[in-house]
Amino acid sequence: AAWAGAAAFCPEHRALFDGAGLADSYSTDGHKWLLTAFDCNLFWTRDTATLTGALTVLPEYLRNAASESGAVVDYRDWHLPLGRRFRALKLWTVLRRFGLEGIRDHVRRHVGLAAELESWAAADPRFALGVPRSLALVCLHVATGRGTGADNAATQAVLERINAGGRSYVTHTVVDGRYLLRVAIGGLETEERHVRALWDDLCAAADAVTGGAA
Repeated sequence: AAWAGAAAFCPEHRALFDGAGLADSYSTDGHKWLLTAFDCNLFWTRDTATLTGALTVLPEYLRNAASESGAVVDYRDWHLPLGRRFRALKLWTVLRRFGLEGIRDHVRRHVGLAAELESWAAADPRFALGVPRSLALVCLHVATGRGTGADNAATQAVLERINAGGRSYVTHTVVDGRYLLRVAIGGLETEERHVRALWDDLCAAADAVTGGAA
């Protein structure tokens, strides 16, 4: 749930997390879609003994009565560094600033923008959706009509043009041999005009790469 965990704030998306309570651990990043500056991770584990048993280093000078009695939790044993940053403070600040409804609005707005982008791609013969949209993530590719190899080459060329332009940044993935553009909408100030600008750039790049003959 590194990225998508923030969607659990919205009741309508919680079905995606069915069964999470059966997991041994759960992790989501506050810095990806939860409005928090890098880095911030929320981590839950069912079995703390296994985790701390793997990471605990206990030289004599770290021994103390409070730790050995179990009166305190030594979070230094939950990760590799001995020191520990106060990441919770910036997440607390976000929660205080936006509140539950503000965070829900943030997530819902991005899901809505991604749905718009999905509809544009589905209606345009120059593109095809590689997989169904997932929340605010849209994966698409150029549809050349000349097979997967040609589609992959054209899609990679489009990605390189978009990223070289400097206005947007798009990543990629490969699913079943298909090279896909990944458009993840999650920025605090992202608006429809930004998504529309990206779509215009995608269309222009696709025309340039294929000669407008998709």
